[in-house]
Amino acid sequence: MMTIKSKKQEYRLFDKYSDEWWNEKGKFRVLHKIRPLRMEYILKQMENKNLKNMDILDIGCGGGLICESIARLGGNVTGLDFVEKNIQIAKKHSKINNLKIKYICKDIEKISIKRKYDVIIIFEVLEHLDNWRKFLLKIEKNMKPNGKIILSTINKNLLSKYLTINIAENILKWIPKDTHDFNKYIKPEDIKKTINKKNLLFKNIEGLIFNPFINKWSLSNITSINYFCTLEKIN
Repeated sequence: MMTIKSKKQEYRLFDKYSDEWWNEKGKFRVLHKIRPLRMEYILKQMENKNLKNMDILDIGCGGGLICESIARLGGNVTGLDFVEKNIQIAKKHSKINNLKIKYICKDIEKISIKRKYDVIIIFEVLEHLDNWRKFLLKIEKNMKPNGKIILSTINKNLLSKYLTINIAENILKWIPKDTHDFNKYIKPEDIKKTINKKNLLFKNIEGLIFNPFINKWSLSNITSINYFCTLEKIN
């Protein structure tokens, strides 16, 4: 029988490890290692490679890793997360570093946002939501003309299940156990089908892979495991 992790279970997991966000050797160490690649992908999607003065929303911001990188590049960034302790950690860290970042503690699936953004970032969030399709179509209303949704998630196949759960969680302990639920993994084709005939255009897809022989993460054309993609609003 298929069981899907509940929102309460998701909350308890991230609340438990919220103090680990800025520990580069802690539970979120992989996110620290791939942060430069996440930023590289974001900048590649911007025609002028510039985020200065852009209005940017980071959904599922956690402790603020990507928010701080964006703020340092001059972006007007808002971080949103449904775990209160995550937001507290993010606020404290940005204050220490004198970074101007707005943080909001809300459940994005339950609220409506009035403001519109140039870029909406959704990294490793869709596979934790109760209804990612409904959410994706809802958030489209918060995009400015030609605005972009830049997201990352995990492909749905036996290889991705084996590597992200059996290996990364259970054997290597790279990430907290039970972080992922294979039933919620998402194929790129399903994203394309969801936005078909809507005001969104599927613009780009790129994979993220780890080479154990040289202990290095890199962007790749292999999208069978972790992948980024960009959706652009059609005027």
